[in-house]
Amino acid sequence: MSEPQSRAAAPAPRVPILPYSRIVGQEDLKLALELNFIAPRIGGVLIAGQRGTAKSTVVRAFALMSGGELPVTLPINATDDRVVGGWELDSLMRGVAKPQPGLLEEADRKGLLYIDEVNLLDDHLVNIILDVVSTGVLSIQREGIDLARQLSFGLVGTMNPEEGSLRAQLLDRFGLMVAASELDLDERRRMITTVLTFEEELEAEDSAWLRAAQDEDDTLRTALLEARDRLKDIRLDESVSGLCAEAAELLGAIGQRGDLLVAKTAHALAARDGHRQVEPDHVRRVLPLALRHRRPESAHGAALTWGPDEDDRVSALFG
Repeated sequence: MSEPQSRAAAPAPRVPILPYSRIVGQEDLKLALELNFIAPRIGGVLIAGQRGTAKSTVVRAFALMSGGELPVTLPINATDDRVVGGWELDSLMRGVAKPQPGLLEEADRKGLLYIDEVNLLDDHLVNIILDVVSTGVLSIQREGIDLARQLSFGLVGTMNPEEGSLRAQLLDRFGLMVAASELDLDERRRMITTVLTFEEELEAEDSAWLRAAQDEDDTLRTALLEARDRLKDIRLDESVSGLCAEAAELLGAIGQRGDLLVAKTAHALAARDGHRQVEPDHVRRVLPLALRHRRPESAHGAALTWGPDEDDRVSALFG
C-alpha cells in the first residue's frame, strides 16, 4: 500500500486587523506609540477616548507592524498570579512545585503589553506593572517564590473617560497620554472606503492591496528600529534641556517627571525625524503628549484638556 501523499501546508490565516499603514487619522496616537517604541524608557502610552474611536484597532495594528504579533492583553479580572507569575496549579496538585510565568514575562517575549480599560483595573496591579516598566525589573517575593528578572516591553493602556479616570498618581506614571480623536468628515469617508476594501481583500487569494500595505508596514518598522539604534547618538544641548524645564513650569506640570519626559520624548522624535540633535520644534511638538496629564487639572478628571489657552502659552514661549 502506497504512502499517503503529503499535503501542502495551508497558508496561515490573515489576521483581520487593518494594517497600521492603512489606518486613517489618529496621527497623535500613532506618533505616541512610535516614540514609545523608539525609546521604551518613556514608560508607556495611555490612550483616552470615547467608545468607537478605534483605540484597540490602532494598538493591535501597531503591535503587528512593530513585532509581528498581537500584543499580550491583560484582562480586567487578572489576578496577581496571572500578572507576575506563581505556581503551576496542575503540578502543585501532583506535589511538584513548578513556577508559572505571568503575563509580564510573556510581554517581555512579545514586546508589548496592552491593558484595555486600564481605569477599571485594580490600582495595585497597575502600580506593579508601572513599576516594572519604569525599573525594568520584575521582583517576586511571595508564596515561596523569591526571584528578580530583567524585563523590557512596551506598555499601552486605553480608557473611556465616561467610565471614570485613573488617580492622578497613576496618570503621572504613564510616560505619554493622548486623546483618541474623532475623525473629520473627509477622514470618515476615507475610513469607510479603507475598511470595506480591507474586508474584501481579506477574502482574496492574492491581494496586491494587502501586499503593498505589508511592504509599507515593514518599511516603517525598519525606520523605527533604525531610529531606536541612533537614539544614543543624538545630542540634547543644555539650552534645549532648559526649554523643556521652562515649558513644564509654564504649563503648570506637577513635579519634575514631566520635565524629564518632555526631554526623553523630544529626543525620540529627533531620532524618528533623522536629526542629529534635539531642536526646539521637537520639544514643542511633544508637549501635549508628555504634559497633558501632569497639570493640576488632572487631579480633577480634566486630564484631556489641551486647548487654545495652552497653545497660546506655548506660542509665547517658542515665539
